[in-house]
Amino acid sequence: MDGHPIDGRSAMDRRNFLRAGLGAGAGFAAGAAFVPAAAAGDADPGAGAGEAGSGAPRPVDVPAFEFEEAKIAELQRRMESGSLTARALAAAYFARIDALDRNGPHVNAVIETNPDALALADALDAERKATGPRGPLHGIPVLVKDNIDTADRMKTSAGSLALAGSVAARDAFVVERLRAAGAVLLGKTNLSEWANFRSTRSTSGWSGRGGQTRNPYALDRNPCGSSSGTGAGISANFAAAGVGTETDGSIVCPSTMCGLVGLKPTVGLVSRAGIVPISATQDTAGPMARTVTDAALLLGALAGQDARDAATLKAKGRGLTDYGPFLDGATLKGARLGVARKLFNAGPHVDGLMTEALAALKSEGAVLVDPADIPNLGKYDDAELQVMLYEFKDGLEKYLEALGPDAPHRTLADLIRWNEDNREREMPYFGQELFEQAVKKGRLTAPEYRAALALCRRLSRAEGLDAVLQKHRLDAVLAPTGGPAWVTDLVNGDHFTGGSSSPCAVAGYPAITVPAGFVFGLPVGLTFMGPAWSEGRLLRLAFAFERATKARKPPRFLPTLPL
Repeated sequence: MDGHPIDGRSAMDRRNFLRAGLGAGAGFAAGAAFVPAAAAGDADPGAGAGEAGSGAPRPVDVPAFEFEEAKIAELQRRMESGSLTARALAAAYFARIDALDRNGPHVNAVIETNPDALALADALDAERKATGPRGPLHGIPVLVKDNIDTADRMKTSAGSLALAGSVAARDAFVVERLRAAGAVLLGKTNLSEWANFRSTRSTSGWSGRGGQTRNPYALDRNPCGSSSGTGAGISANFAAAGVGTETDGSIVCPSTMCGLVGLKPTVGLVSRAGIVPISATQDTAGPMARTVTDAALLLGALAGQDARDAATLKAKGRGLTDYGPFLDGATLKGARLGVARKLFNAGPHVDGLMTEALAALKSEGAVLVDPADIPNLGKYDDAELQVMLYEFKDGLEKYLEALGPDAPHRTLADLIRWNEDNREREMPYFGQELFEQAVKKGRLTAPEYRAALALCRRLSRAEGLDAVLQKHRLDAVLAPTGGPAWVTDLVNGDHFTGGSSSPCAVAGYPAITVPAGFVFGLPVGLTFMGPAWSEGRLLRLAFAFERATKARKPPRFLPTLPL
């Protein structure tokens, strides 16, 4: 499904990274933005390679927006009162997407809008009048990442031109859950192609089908990935909330760089069925939102057991449909929080911001255990990559087979050949080194795979997070989510500025990032990590921190930082 911003880079790159540093109404403050001279705002299948084009940027005014920073509960109250309809709300978000994603600053977060969204909204409005709302998401517009199957008129391509015409026969389980909750599926978001598991030199937020997504805080900077479009789009108020996917970092990294709350659940809490896979042991979908409350609401809709995903059987009795009670009376008083100092790797400016965040936690009554470092960091990086390579080949070929006999590609080798035959469109900036490594792997019974998986589980769980949590009797472990967004560089690829996602990713444990402040106008988040199935506790801690700091501020769509 979706990869860490560093997933698949060489083992040496990963080690260096860990050592040197693991983003139609009144009320919107107008800001400067730009329109590229040649932009692929319609996200056509052929637009990707040409989209990151030339042309001098020109400033434009960002239009006001009635629903800027609107919370789900506020929108629900307005619909309940009759002052707002689901159709009007969806139409307003479509206008916002047209103004700022297709035009204006051209954020390029939404790869495709749903042609059925207004009809769905009409049906939900009629249902509300007839029988009342289904729940807190009734009529609420959401965006989902373009590696999540939707059995409608939208495509599911993982950003690749090789799947540009692929239409799923069945909704992903998370989409079934969203529809059942009454959410309006507004569209699909761009991503790092193949969830950033194609090349070791990739640029986050770029896909052959969708082009380059921009960071709405500074448009020449990167939104991180691979849930790039969900991060940028929800931050830019293109929907009420969104769904991303993560294998190692790809919910929390775009969330921190785009000023969002992002929650990576325990593997198995949310079904992966119908999501283009990377790793059966690390993949998960999760909520990305502007507030902890909205993330909790969305998680309640997404979580659930699914016969199509055996990992969800482990969640029996653990997944909830309502995480709201964890936020009621939330406090940091007495919470024991460990500070993972070895993950403070994003430089002095981020360290200074984290000092302020820790002081805020302490002032709210938290007990800080400092340091409380996670054992064995970096010792399973090579093994993690081996696990991903094996599981990617196995999982992707099963996904392609499930597309049916008319699917254009059946194997990873087919995709490699197609990419080579269409190199100018599909690989103008970087190659497919990870595909080429993965295709050489054998079955999941291979001794190399089994040994790598066992090492990852032992070092990340019992001898990793579990060890530090138990030793210090911690409620959670803290670290900077990452550094501020870097300037997008299609020539040289990504250059990361810090991160802390791997311990929870490899262990399959939950983590939540919350906006903590800004460095030179770029958002930076604080991550709370916990043991398996501790989502409720992490939401409670994150909510109390959010309430104490109120760090989130909406983006201004600046062409570049005024440094």
